[in-house]
Amino acid sequence: MNIHMSDQALEWYKSELHLKKGDNIKFQVRYGGCSTVQKGFSLGIVKEEPDQAVATTEKDGITFFVEEKDAWYFDGHDLHIKFDEQLNEPKFDYE
Repeated sequence: MNIHMSDQALEWYKSELHLKKGDNIKFQVRYGGCSTVQKGFSLGIVKEEPDQAVATTEKDGITFFVEEKDAWYFDGHDLHIKFDEQLNEPKFDYE
């Protein structure tokens, strides 16, 4: 699996979470919400260091990652983080 992030989504994360070079953001599975890959689950984020990252991407010195224990959620799909201009927030697509 791979993580792809648009520049607009990156700018949103940097602004909303006050991120700087060297920070790490984990995409983690949480119970509840909705997703197109796993019914009853969705993605959350937390600022923490990687432990056993299975997928990472770095943009502007900030590392975004998914841990091995959460890889099941993606069901073999890549994570594409785009920006929804109508909602003014990131949008997750699985391709």
